[in-house]
Amino acid sequence: MKTLVTRVTERGQVSIPAMIRKRLNLVSGKRVVWETVSPHECRMKVMPEAHAPGAVAMLGYAAKFRRVRRTREWMKELRTGETP
Repeated sequence: MKTLVTRVTERGQVSIPAMIRKRLNLVSGKRVVWETVSPHECRMKVMPEAHAPGAVAMLGYAAKFRRVRRTREWMKELRTGETP
């Protein structure tokens, strides 16, 4: 396989080359695990899909009882601590 190089952004993010994403079927939301192998090497593994149909169905049902909050509201709450 050809060696591919990417850069780490200032936020610590790395782009996975398209060839690898396609080969591993990596799509948005897919979970991966990072393991340190040596001081200069790490291994990334794709997590198997965990199917919990009951829990997934409950997410949609529970959303009916939640108020939709914007990210700005969440961040304000997190920065000030819990409010009574």
